Amino acid sequence: MGGMSVASKVRNMDLQLVHHRFSLEQYEEMIEHGILDSDDRVELLAGEIVEEMGEGSRHMSSVARLNRYFVTALGHRAILLPHGPIALPPDSMPEPDITLAVEREDFYSSRRPLASDVLLLVEVSDSSLQKHRTLKLRIYAEAGISEYWIVNLVDNVIEVYAGPVDGRYASPRTLRPGETIAPAAFPDVAMRVSDIIP
Repeated sequence: MGGMSVASKVRNMDLQLVHHRFSLEQYEEMIEHGILDSDDRVELLAGEIVEEMGEGSRHMSSVARLNRYFVTALGHRAILLPHGPIALPPDSMPEPDITLAVEREDFYSSRRPLASDVLLLVEVSDSSLQKHRTLKLRIYAEAGISEYWIVNLVDNVIEVYAGPVDGRYASPRTLRPGETIAPAAFPDVAMRVSDIIP
């Protein structure tokens, strides 16, 4: 019997994949009821549950360097949240590598940090660079995150995004080894790019 093979029919079909989008509240409920836990290594980005990519030893080293420097230099002036989720309604809960948040007596035990609490977000990127430059950049700008750094381990530079206006960062810049960098909220806390990138 003639006709197309099953494989040919499948290739010619217009497959319609249905994506279910989740709100921040639905995602929080999945965590609360144990559907998702810390072993899942996922985050909610623009309504989709996205798996976090495994990172290498240089990534780990940069995060540790930033962590030590900020804790030592800032003391009680800000709360450092490594790999802590932040709530960005209506449909995102990213988990940046480093978040500097405003001081709270309860250290955010009663609620997750919101965009208005964030002084600086840092993502360290090698295999995840494209996601951090596109999807996360857009989410952070739209939420009004005042300053966002990408420690770009592919090109050995730090990309600084600041001044969000209408969902876009108005003044991006790139800093290279030999230059110094400081958060806008703490201009006295300067470090060398080469001290962050191993």
